[in-house]
Amino acid sequence: MTAVIREQFDGLLNFRKPTGITSAKALYKVRALTHIRKSGHAGTLDPAADGVLLLCMGKGTKRVERLMNLPKVYHAIGRLDVTSHSFDSDSPHQPVEIREVPSQDEVVQAAAHLQSVREQIPPAVSAVKVAGVRSYELARRGQSVTLKPRAVRIDRLEILRYEWPEIEFEVTCGRGTYIRAIIRDLGSALGTGGCLTQLTRTAVGPFTIEEGTSLEELQQGLFEQRRVALDQLDQLLDEYASHPTPEA
Repeated sequence: MTAVIREQFDGLLNFRKPTGITSAKALYKVRALTHIRKSGHAGTLDPAADGVLLLCMGKGTKRVERLMNLPKVYHAIGRLDVTSHSFDSDSPHQPVEIREVPSQDEVVQAAAHLQSVREQIPPAVSAVKVAGVRSYELARRGQSVTLKPRAVRIDRLEILRYEWPEIEFEVTCGRGTYIRAIIRDLGSALGTGGCLTQLTRTAVGPFTIEEGTSLEELQQGLFEQRRVALDQLDQLLDEYASHPTPEA
């Protein structure tokens, strides 16, 4: 069933992006269902990641910058005995020789040291531009890419489970933070590898994955029930700014 909604709408859709597609592809799929052409996403999710992808529509596109500045929450699972070119499952895993398996305390302490406003070097396979070209495009051509560190904000990095070599953690962070870089840096601090195997964005500010709308639900015609009109969006953002969550 294809749901044709309307040609214009001002506001936002909290979309639950599936794995296996880019954020741009997800946006195109939603456009095809809603027929709302003026739209964009507020914050990219990697193809291997799923979860909250905020889609702004019509005059809602003017709220993109404000939305991108909201804190984000991620749930991640990774391995410390391997690495990959992209530090996630988008590229083949490579084994890493480990001298000593880190203890639970060592992992927790290393994670605690990463919490702060700090300098983070983006992964070479990222959307950061180098001389006008996306870094991932240069990396895929086999060109060596050296990216400059930039300030990011990691408010919380909580280890939920550690059973060598697997690690499960949750992150609350600010704009521009790469979770793939976090597990890379965590592995570096522990003298191990570091690679994500699963990543879900569970919240962006007041917008949560539980309230997100899937592609299948849009195909069933649920856009009208799930959309957030522009006045509602502004009210939500103002209320969140006044009373942010403890993690923010």
